[in-house]
Formats: sequence, C-alpha cells, structure tokens
Amino acid sequence: MENSGEHPTQHPTHHVQHEQKYEANAEKGNFYDRHHLIFLLIPVIMLIGALAYIIVFYQATGDIMHKDVTLTGGTSLSIFSDNISTTALEAALKTDFPDVVIRSLNDVQTGKQIAVSIETASGPDLLRPAVEKVIGYQLNEQDSSMEFTGNSLSNSFYNELLKAMLLAFLFMSVVIFILFRSPLPSLYVILCAFADIVIPLAIVDYFGIRISTAGIAAFLMLIGYSVDTDILLTTVVLKRRDEETLNKRIHSAMKTGLTMTLTALATVLIAFSLSLAPTLKQIFLILAIGLVTDIIVTWGMNASLLKWYCDRKGFK
Repeated sequence: MENSGEHPTQHPTHHVQHEQKYEANAEKGNFYDRHHLIFLLIPVIMLIGALAYIIVFYQATGDIMHKDVTLTGGTSLSIFSDNISTTALEAALKTDFPDVVIRSLNDVQTGKQIAVSIETASGPDLLRPAVEKVIGYQLNEQDSSMEFTGNSLSNSFYNELLKAMLLAFLFMSVVIFILFRSPLPSLYVILCAFADIVIPLAIVDYFGIRISTAGIAAFLMLIGYSVDTDILLTTVVLKRRDEETLNKRIHSAMKTGLTMTLTALATVLIAFSLSLAPTLKQIFLILAIGLVTDIIVTWGMNASLLKWYCDRKGFK
C-alpha cells in the first residue's frame, strides 16, 4: 500500500472540549481573583459579632462563659434510676435551687434512662434532703454518688486553666513566627486561631451551655485543630511558589485541609452521638462547633488574606 505521507485526521471535538474546559477554569480563577476579599466578610462579621456578644455577656454576668460546678464549686449528685422524671424533679427543686441543672443519662443501644445527674452550687447537706423528699426515699452509696467541690478550689482551678490556655496560645504564636518569619502571614494564622476560639465560645454562651473543666480542655484542643489547617495553607501558598500558580496552590491546600477537617468532624459527631457521659458530650460538641468554624475561618479569612498578601508582594 502506498503511503501518502499525510498525518491522520484528528477529530476537532477534543480540541474544542479542551479549550472550553480551559476557559471555564480561567473564568473561575478570574472570579476568585476579582472577588476573593468578599469571602473575607463572612468570618470577619462572625468574629466581630462574637466579640461583641462576649463583651455584652461579660458585662451582664461578670464572666466570659457559663460555668458548671467543677469551675464554680458546688454539689454534683447522680442517682442510678430509670423511673425518675427529670422534668418533674427540676420543677420541684427549682424554687429552693434556682441554679440547679438536671440531666438524664441514657443507654446508647436502648435509649433507656439509666441515671439522673443533678448539679447545683449549694452544699450536699441541703441538696440531698431536698432530693430525697421529692423522690420519696433515702439515697445510699448503692443507688447514688455525690461529689462536692469548694468555691476557692474551683476558682483557683478555673484561673489556672485560663492561664494555661493563654500560655498555649502565646507559645503557639511564637512557633508560628519562627516557622514563617513573615509578620503578616504569621498574624493571619494567629488571628484565625483566635477566631476559632472566640466564635465557638460565643455560640456556647448563646445556647447557655455550662462549661466544665473538660470543656476548657476542648477549647485548648481547638488551637491545635486551627493551627493545623492554617499552617498547611500558609506553607503551600508561600513555600511552593515554583511549583504551581497561586490559585492552584490555594485549591490544592483546600482539598487536603477540607479532607482533614471533615474527617475529624465526622469522627467527633459520631462520638457525640454514641457518648453517654455529659463531660464527653460537651467536649465533642465544642470540637464540632470549632471544626465548622475553622472551615469558614481558614478558607474564608486566611486564604483571602494570603491571596491579598501574595498579590501585593507579586507572588504568583
């Protein structure tokens, strides 16, 4: 067969599809380039609103959070019973104990009540007789347990926890500055970590959740969760400039970061739904709120600020 020397005809559809895909991606990039600072508004508004709410809350209550008996001092009484109505018990005790908090503890598989937890700032000598009068029988070591914490010890412990949280945040800030050695990107990471604590705290205060010692530990954990994604984003954007364009670097970091955060969020939500202990439930709830906040803050605030910074510096 004689070879004509002509190249095989290529179907033009592939070229058209490739060009359309390229133009679509370019349009997305142009949209982000033009409007990336708009994505900054949502987390900024959330942060300002959270700070304003905490300030008003502090003026009204004298503190930045609702505290349970582990931080204020008081009595915690648990009754192992499946036939006590928490609603009726709370209504009966509310007159003499206005601050009383009553929770029902249920079995995970059956959902059946297995115990009732009662917390108040009053002493055990006042709480136990009042509860026994309502339920109609005397409590003993087999069907109940009681713990009492003094006010001075609880306040001291609370202050120590706040100092520990402040020191953790301070040392984290120092490490960030050493790692990136650029003032503005480092400040962006610190600002996002600050927002990831303040916004969940305002949400918890709004819903009247009483924070325990474990709850403060959860806020400490949020510092680590926040810094992880922000360091990932900042590292990819600033230290891999020779590999990809700025938008591609942000998109790559976002895929990895969202995978990390959503995996952690799914785990926390499952643990929250399966946990019986109120202390564990509080930890998982605070972490869940913080992880959702971190998604908004990291990819709305930090990503937009980093893009603005790179545009100003001419980093492409």
